[in-house]
Amino acid sequence: MSDVRHIQVSCAIIEREGRVLAARRSAAMSLPLKWEFPGGKIDPGESPEACLERELMEEMGIRVRVGKRLPSQDHRYPAFAVTLHPFVCAIESGEIVLHEHADMVWLPPEQLHTLDWAEADGPVIASYLVYTGSG
Repeated sequence: MSDVRHIQVSCAIIEREGRVLAARRSAAMSLPLKWEFPGGKIDPGESPEACLERELMEEMGIRVRVGKRLPSQDHRYPAFAVTLHPFVCAIESGEIVLHEHADMVWLPPEQLHTLDWAEADGPVIASYLVYTGSG
């Protein structure tokens, strides 16, 4: 058994008009200035879907419709391990206001690889591209 902290995280692949939202972590966050799919840590007793609804309201001020669940992905960083639970989502209401992130960009799926992503998001991008037929 490992003594490394393992966290469960939900992340949203938010689609709009053929593009996907990428959010850039702030310099103050862990993995500073890396790009990621927005989301956050799943609280005890919380479903991954409820976590996304809560986190996206807190971080971006938007309500999302949580759609298809993609395969979970495990990644080990030097200081901790993470399991990402990705969902394809759409914005239901609200305009994005960045409360925690430094920047955001909407990209066609085939251009997602051009950003400097957090390592754990790489396999999520790969499975998303297979899901959309872009990979």
